Amino acid sequence: MPDNDKLTGAADRAPGAAPSSAPLRVLIVAGEASGDLHAAALMRELRARSPRPIVFRGIGGDGMRAEGLELLCHIDRTAVMGYWEVLRHLRFFARLMREMRLELASWRPDMLLTVDYPGFNLRLAAHAHVRGIRTVHYICPQVWAWHRGRVPHIAAILNQLIAIFPFEAACFEGTALSVFYAGHPLVDRARETLARPEAPLPWSAGRRIALLPGSRATEIVKLLPDMLSAAARLERKLGACAFLVPAVSPAMRTLAEQVTAGCRERPTSVSFVDGQAREVLRQAEAAAVASGTATLEAALMHCPTVLVYRTAWPTYAIGRLAIRGVRHIGLANIVAGREVMPELIQRDLTPAALTERLERYLADPAARAAALADMDEVCRALGGGGAAGRAAGAILAGLPEMGQQPGAVP
Repeated sequence: MPDNDKLTGAADRAPGAAPSSAPLRVLIVAGEASGDLHAAALMRELRARSPRPIVFRGIGGDGMRAEGLELLCHIDRTAVMGYWEVLRHLRFFARLMREMRLELASWRPDMLLTVDYPGFNLRLAAHAHVRGIRTVHYICPQVWAWHRGRVPHIAAILNQLIAIFPFEAACFEGTALSVFYAGHPLVDRARETLARPEAPLPWSAGRRIALLPGSRATEIVKLLPDMLSAAARLERKLGACAFLVPAVSPAMRTLAEQVTAGCRERPTSVSFVDGQAREVLRQAEAAAVASGTATLEAALMHCPTVLVYRTAWPTYAIGRLAIRGVRHIGLANIVAGREVMPELIQRDLTPAALTERLERYLADPAARAAALADMDEVCRALGGGGAAGRAAGAILAGLPEMGQQPGAVP
């Protein structure tokens, strides 16, 4: 692990004991693409609002690195989802946890700021809490869907929790945890995209359909072949169609291209771009999107969407047991409280089923209009923007030496 003690000074100083002129040392951890996006915006707001300079180091992606993160591990290696998949990479995650615990001991940050990725991040927060390091978690774990019994443990190891949905704070009533509702950070990213002129993208002629198989390698391998098969069938039914796959990183783009090359059934025209998922969704007439944050982006871009997902059967079985009583897995559907995006999960995800639902959005004006009205409902429920700024203000206000009020700009 690299050492920044010369940069920060006073290597043997205890957490929280820094003089006000010294940089605020923040160990920040995001484990996947959506977390990198939110963490990068939060880093920018924290730096803009803090009366002290801030040094960031930790785990993240290209967005966080662009905001000045000293990168200890890239999310290309950590973006693994599901019990079975994590077990397959258990040795790597155990080693990474040891390295991050050593980082807590040697660098002694003023704060551990974890962003989403609760399986790893809450374990790391527990270690930081034992060391007396302030622990802040951004993006509330989905305890309203998974294991409400975890609430006391989460409340015990965190100093502060930043929630992005209005109903999340109620889950922690009766605990001593400070919970601050900031609003959903994707609202601002969506507005930024919609405020810009449309960017040139490599669409070919025909109906425009976006394919988003996910940000993880396992998702791309499991989901993209069925998406491409459905795309080929759509093309045969509707005539000329253009399919575009936005990849979260060059490495994932290369993998998607390799998977496509190995598929026997694929459309005539399929193109790939690095990033630009929101812009792709903005310009698409319909989309097939892997369950996750991207479904909210699709709603914010007003793109009629079919939600798809498939994971290892042991992971799925454990997951269904954990979320008994929860009707939907898609975030857009959970926010709306009903199905605004059809969900094709596990064996229900077939090329034929996906083709039929996408064709409905493209060929049935009534179905398309109903889907767009549903997107409006989800957008209203996600709040009015400014989430990263409010979150940064709350985090700084929670530091004893800052004395700021949430949302205040120095």
